[in-house]
Amino acid sequence: MKISVITCTWNSEPFLKESIGSVLMQDYPNIEYIFVDGGSTDGTLERIAKIPRSVVVIPNVRGGISHAMNEGWRAASGDIIAHLHSDDYYLDPKVISRVARAMSKGAGWSFGRIVRDIKGQRKPENFVAPKYSKNKLLRGNFIPHPATFVRREWMELAGGFDESLKYAMDYDLWLRLAEMGDPAVLDVPLAAFREHSGSVSTNNRLAAMEEDYAIRRQRAGKNPLLKLENYARYLVRRRRIVEQLATS
Repeated sequence: MKISVITCTWNSEPFLKESIGSVLMQDYPNIEYIFVDGGSTDGTLERIAKIPRSVVVIPNVRGGISHAMNEGWRAASGDIIAHLHSDDYYLDPKVISRVARAMSKGAGWSFGRIVRDIKGQRKPENFVAPKYSKNKLLRGNFIPHPATFVRREWMELAGGFDESLKYAMDYDLWLRLAEMGDPAVLDVPLAAFREHSGSVSTNNRLAAMEEDYAIRRQRAGKNPLLKLENYARYLVRRRRIVEQLATS
């Protein structure tokens, strides 16, 4: 079973070394490594060129991160697709082997947990993730992108990432996958998500929350109780973010 790891880059050189190193250290023998670059000029492509193994580079891909991720998985030949952004990294050499075993019984997708990397210090997630269910996922996204793996045929059936979305394209995809079947859940950290001033999830928090809520509202369908609950959660989260931004 081949696993394709796709990394989207755009002037990513400052953090790319650790991300690349975490893929190269994996003990799994059948990894396809793909880079989708948006036109880097800072040494990113030069660093990729020095990788001591065969990689695939798709250059000059414009049109946003959702489009770049779609270009990556469509070019992949692996049975399982993973997206590891250039500032994130896997935590140990057995991550992909662990996922391959978890998905070997036929699961269409799988996810584990992450740690947060803040200025080089690893810290636990700042919330307690609930036990997975489709209904709980409809109430809010608790699935971390760097620790999620999707079988290629499921990605194709789901249609990949919605390129009209700027922030919540991963959550939107998880909800569509959830309609297709339950994931294989690994209750251990698999990857580090680096929090810094340039990360999309750190910047534009209010806009990201608005997009997230719009997706939940759409997926809730005609369920009035779920719509009301989602609206109440949205109001609470929005107030918290506004208060945090006012004091930052």
